Formats: sequence, structure tokens, C-alpha cells
Amino acid sequence: MADSQISPENTLSDLLDQCRKAGADAADARLGIADGVSVSVRDGRLESIEREESASIALRCFYGKRQASVSGADLSREGLKALAERCAAMARAVPEDKFCGLPDPSELIAGPADLDLSGEPEISAETLEREALAAEAAALAVPGVKTVAGCGTSWNRSTRWVAATNGFSAWKTGTSTSLGLSAVAEKNGQMERDYDSWSVRFTKDRPSAEEIGRTAGERTIARLGARKIATQKAPVIFDRRVSDSLIGALLGAISGPSIARGVSFLKDRMDQQVFAKGIYITDDPFRPLGMGSRVHDGEGLPVAETHLIEDGRLTTWLLNLPSARQLGLKSNGFASLGFGDPPGVSTSNVYLRPGKDSPGQLAKQIGKGLLVTDMFGPSINPNTGDYSVGVAGFWIEDGEIAWPVSEVTVAGDLPSMFARMVPANDLELRSTRDAPSILIEDMNLAGS
Repeated sequence: MADSQISPENTLSDLLDQCRKAGADAADARLGIADGVSVSVRDGRLESIEREESASIALRCFYGKRQASVSGADLSREGLKALAERCAAMARAVPEDKFCGLPDPSELIAGPADLDLSGEPEISAETLEREALAAEAAALAVPGVKTVAGCGTSWNRSTRWVAATNGFSAWKTGTSTSLGLSAVAEKNGQMERDYDSWSVRFTKDRPSAEEIGRTAGERTIARLGARKIATQKAPVIFDRRVSDSLIGALLGAISGPSIARGVSFLKDRMDQQVFAKGIYITDDPFRPLGMGSRVHDGEGLPVAETHLIEDGRLTTWLLNLPSARQLGLKSNGFASLGFGDPPGVSTSNVYLRPGKDSPGQLAKQIGKGLLVTDMFGPSINPNTGDYSVGVAGFWIEDGEIAWPVSEVTVAGDLPSMFARMVPANDLELRSTRDAPSILIEDMNLAGS
């Protein structure tokens, strides 16, 4: 920042004062500082090291029922004053939005709003390079792996402060480290690739670099000799590497803005049975060091652990203040980060509760079907829930993996897919959206 003696909190406070002096009725703002280092290797040698150090400011001003947003990187007093004047002038000029506006102070979180998600202290470039080289070597040591297309590791830290003229202020800081690579193999002129990738707060919470590399190599080799399959109806098991995309489809369908616009296949299903009995999909904002953990939503409202799906029943929409106002409802803590921008909607750490059977047991139950381990560009009709996606994976015969398959399209409709969903017991909590492997019977498969 331009003056190291000026705190981020004071910077935001001064900025909000400047907005009011410039004629804004209300305002909110966000100041973010990020730093990190990333390393990539290739063919046993260091390929690149990149260092990031950045600071940015975002500002939103209100003039009656009008709002405007601006952002910049000039944190000097003169730069911030110019930013406030520009944003206030823009807010006076734009059309009205009758649903915009800050929360009433009575709606804001009570108690501490700050959150420290610090994990690994800064990791040196030398250590990151050593980890990446170990992962690449382990992948190349798998017989049949031809090359590693990309191998990188990184450490990042981000801190943001937010404040608004309704009295809300908070800060959040967090660090993460990641390691991932993609291996390539060839058989009879056919190239296949697969990967493994982890992002965690602490390196102790992921496999070793050697294991990550070996896993990527073994997954790649397993895909060699992929066949096409005949068009048919069959059960499909979505591996836990891809099953979370089905949860993502649900989250899009219960998004408040989608419901307000009437463009969701679940718009008339509130409090109805959408999944089978026993299915729970939960948002847990308080998971210790969770990748999406938070103590308030993107508008400063309190959050809570929530069963989005409870015993198969749809219980709530994901609302921010604008969509709640449009629907005549009360916002429920699912706003994505606003403060300087109009808020969207988001969850924190969503997971599908695991079932009782392993993926192998589910495979034995179906006897024959498709195991999906990779997918390409799902297509969803938001109004009907019609669903199709290109996939690759493995064919199951007699309850066992028989051979790899590729160039298959899986299709169905999400309402009936949700109703038939059977979760396995292999849930891993490692992201902001997690699910175990999922079995869905009677899917349409388009092959050769």
C-alpha cells in the first residue's frame, strides 16, 4: 500500500467517507492482498517460477435504488478519492434496480466476523520444485507412461477486508498449497492422459508427491486400449472424481436468482421429495480449515449449517438479498462475496452424505454398466433438467471392471436422475463441493 502506516480498515473507512462526500447514499468496499509462488517442471528440470504479489480495491456505491461498481489497484489517497467520485457519479447515471441495497444493520452477523484459515506457512520455491520433480519422476516410473504433460505446485495466501456504510466490517485470511500433474501414455497410436491433483491447507493432509505422481501414471495406463460401446440403456456409476458435478447441477437449480427468473426445473418443488429417502446434502460453513469455510455470507449476514436436501426433501433456496427481495422472502446467508460488487449466490462446503456400500459393492449389485471417471462439458437445460455429457471410463461386466471405454455420451433428465441416485461410502472432504461415488440406474448411453 502507498502508506504502510495506514491500516486496511482505515483505508476502507476513509474510502466510504469519500463516497458519501461524493453524494452516494450508501456504499460497500473490499480490499484484497494476495501473494504466492508457483513452480512448474518438465523432463526432470525446472521450467518456471512465478511470484505473485498484488493488491486491489473494489467499491460499490448506491444512489437511491441505483448502484454502480468500480475496481482498481491504485491505493493512494488520491487514487481512492478519484475512485469514490467516479463510482458515485456512475451510480447517479444508471437505471434503477428496485431490489438492490445493503442489509439493514439488524440483519448483520452478531459477534466476531473475522476468520483465520491460515494453513502452511510460506513454502519456498526450492521445496515446491523438489515436490514437483518427485511427482513427475514417480509418474514417469510407471511402466508405459510416455511423458508428463504438465506438473506444477504452488503456495498461495490471500487476505481481504470488507466494510460497508451500514456498519459492517470484517477480514478473512487463508493459505493453500496445491500439487497436480497430467501423465500421457500411448498404445497402438492412441494417446491417453489422466491426472491427479490436490489443493489443501496443509501438505500433511494430502498424499505424498510420489503417490500423487504414481496415481496419475497408473490412471493413465488403465485408460489405454479404450473401446467404444453400443448405444443402450445401462446403470452408471459416477466416480467421486466427477460426481460432485451432479451436486453442482442441484445448486444451480436452487439458486435464488434462477428461481426468481423462473428458469429452474425445481422452481415448483420446494418442500417436496426430490431425492430418495435417506439422501442428505448439507452445507457446512464451519468446517475447520475448510476450503470454503466462512462465518458470514457475502453481504455480512450470518451463516449456518444447512441441510439443502433433508431425507430427500428440498428445504431451501440459495438466496442473497436481491433474489430474496424479488421473491418476497428473507435472505438466508447464501450470498457470494459482494462488498464492491453486486452479490451472487454461493455455498461454502457442500457435501452429499455417503451411503453404506462401497463402489465395488455397487458394481457387483448392477453386474453390468458404466463407471465414469472423466467427463467433458455437461449440457443442462435449466428449464427441463435435460442432461447430457461426454464421458470416458470403464465398462463393468459381472461386477468387475472389464475394459476402458471412451467417446460415450450419457444422457437423462436430472429430476429422475436425482430420484434414483444411490451414494457409495467413499466420500472425501477435500473441496468446496464433495460427493462420494454415485450410482444411477437406467441411463441412456450413446456409443458407436
